[in-house]
Amino acid sequence: MAKPNELSADDQSPAADVSLTFRDKIYTSRTLIIPKTNRTLPVAKGVVEVLASDEQALNYLKANVEFEPLRE
Repeated sequence: MAKPNELSADDQSPAADVSLTFRDKIYTSRTLIIPKTNRTLPVAKGVVEVLASDEQALNYLKANVEFEPLRE
């Protein structure tokens, strides 16, 4: 069995998906419903987090003036 530092790049698991945070400019708590999918996104403490790979959620948040991306 290979040691962890001897694994090739193909054998290693992919890095965890990055989470992006958006500030809700209007509400501190609400549930967002993404149109045409009925998926929900929770807003808590004025922020909503989505995975960088979640194109539907990112498109929705970026197109809506009530949200702005946070830089941490």
